[in-house]
Amino acid sequence: MSAQRGDGGRFDPDPSLRFSAQEIQDLLIAWLALGLAFAIFFAGGGNAAIALVTASPTAFAVALVVSLLTAGVGFLLHELGHKVVAVRYGNIAAFKAEYGMLFLAIMSAFLGFIFAAPGAVHHRGRLTDRQHGLIALAGPAVNLVLAAVFVPLWLGGLTLGIDLLELLGGRGLAVNLFLAAFNMIPIGALDGRTIVGWSKAVWAGVFLPSIAVTVYVVFVMGVGF
Repeated sequence: MSAQRGDGGRFDPDPSLRFSAQEIQDLLIAWLALGLAFAIFFAGGGNAAIALVTASPTAFAVALVVSLLTAGVGFLLHELGHKVVAVRYGNIAAFKAEYGMLFLAIMSAFLGFIFAAPGAVHHRGRLTDRQHGLIALAGPAVNLVLAAVFVPLWLGGLTLGIDLLELLGGRGLAVNLFLAAFNMIPIGALDGRTIVGWSKAVWAGVFLPSIAVTVYVVFVMGVGF
C-alpha cells in the first residue's frame, strides 16, 4: 500500500497525471479483486459466501457493490493519493498491481481473514525527505478524508432507518479508518516507515489519533460489522 521509489517497469513518458492503458487495467482489476475479497470476508468466509450466493444471489450482489464502494474505493484512492502528490513534485509515477497478492487477498477471504496488498504506486525522480514523506502521507490522509465523507451516510442511515445506507456509511467509515491507521504503522513497506523517517512528530500526530479513533469506532462501537 506504500509509494515506492524505483522505475517499477511502467511509466508515462513525462511527470504528468496521465494513466496508461496498462495502469487503468491494473487499477480496475485491483478494485474488482478487492471488492470481491472484502465481500467474501464480510459474508463470513468462503462457505458462508457460497451459501449466500446460492440462497440469494441478489444479497451477495449488494454486498459486492457495498465492498466495491467502500473497501475498493478506499484502497484505490489511497494509491491515487500517492500518485497525485508524487506527480506534484515532478516525479514520474504509476500504479502497478500485484496480481499474486490480489489472488492471495481473495484466497485469504475464503479462509475468513483479509491479507490485502494490491500493489503500489512506483515513482521516479529526485525528492527531499520531506517530499518523500508527504507522498507517503497522502495515502492515509485520503483514507481519513474518505472516513469523514462516509460519516453523514452512516448517520443518515441510522436516523432514517435505512439499513443499506447505514451499512454503506458504516463500512466505509470503518474500512477507511482501519486503512489509515494500519498504513501508518512504521514497519516494512507501509507508509508509516517512510513518514517516521522524515518526521516523527508528523507520524505521531497522524498515527496516534488515527489508531485511537479506529479502535473506538470499529472495536468499541462495532461500526461497519
